[in-house]
This record gives sequence, structure tokens and C-alpha cells, in this order.
Amino acid sequence: MDSDLADAVTGLKEIFRRRNLPATFGKAEAPLIDALKKELRIPSRIRSFFLEANPTSVETVTPVERIRLIPAEELKTALEAIKNPAEGAAPLDWKPSYVVIGESALLSDPYFLDVSKPDPEGDCPVYTAESGSERVRPVLVASSFAQFLRILEAAMDVATGFGDAIMDDEDEDAFREALGPKVKVIDVAALRAGHWT
Repeated sequence: MDSDLADAVTGLKEIFRRRNLPATFGKAEAPLIDALKKELRIPSRIRSFFLEANPTSVETVTPVERIRLIPAEELKTALEAIKNPAEGAAPLDWKPSYVVIGESALLSDPYFLDVSKPDPEGDCPVYTAESGSERVRPVLVASSFAQFLRILEAAMDVATGFGDAIMDDEDEDAFREALGPKVKVIDVAALRAGHWT
């Protein structure tokens, strides 16, 4: 794992520790990751994440969203659930280059890589889209997977000041307003895309 990704993983683990929330990271088996590389074309940086910090039980908690990271062992199943849903029709324009790596525990919206756009570090952008829609309308959530992990850490850090009380629209707005400057420092493109704010 390169130092940028290692720092992002360390930061995410640390915010779980500081907030006293459970999170379990493991190590995926190399043959599984090799198979995922061939079948799903997962770039090198994300493969190294699964090999060294596989999110076996990781769900971020903020006042406006809970994102469950999907472990390597469940990637193909999560992707299959979108392509062949139990209810309704599959999204018409789900691309073969989309790989689900997380899901909203509140709304079931997928968080996914677009592996057709790898960068020189072996990373790629992360998007989300509304679940249950006839068409996929990707919204950028991070320009890279490493930045996605940093944004998740920042969101959980901001959430620390909001407690566990039920929030109304004004509270959600205040949370998003507090998160915006932190996202801007991490990934200006993600801030402009508007998912986090």
C-alpha cells in the first residue's frame, strides 16, 4: 500500500477509534484479489487496499449518511444485486466499468468506482447514484478512492460535534455547511459535484 493510501486508511481507522465505534479491517486473500483484478479490472491501489485493509465490518456514521464499505469477498455479489435486482428492473445504463465498493445503509444508494478512468497511481474516481432509478446518474463523491476515504474520515470527524440526536433539516444543513470546507481541502472537484454539501 502506498503512503497516500496508507495515511487515508490510518486516518479512517483513527476516527473510528476516537468516536468509539466498531470497525473491523482484515486482509483479503491474494487469489481472490487476483480474480477480482481479472473479472472487474480493479486498479492496483484499490487491490492493495483490500489486501491490507479489507473492510470486513466498516460502516461510517454521520448525521446525514451511513456508508458501509463492502469487503472484497462481497464485491461480486453487491454488483450482481444492482445488475439483477430482486425487485424492479436493473438500471438501463449501468456500465461494465462500475464496481460497487460501498452502499448507503440508510438509502441503499451504491458507491462505486469507475475503473475505466484509472489515474497514474492505480486509483480511480468514486461515484454514487440513486438506487431504484431507471437510469444511473453518477454523482462524483471523490476524485480517487484515497480521497474518498479521507472524506469519510472528515465527515465522521465533523459528526463528532453533532452527537446522536435526531436531526431536522436545519441540523443537516449545519452539518453539511461544516463539512464543506474540509471536503474542499481534500477534493475540490468532489465539493463542486455537490454530494457532500
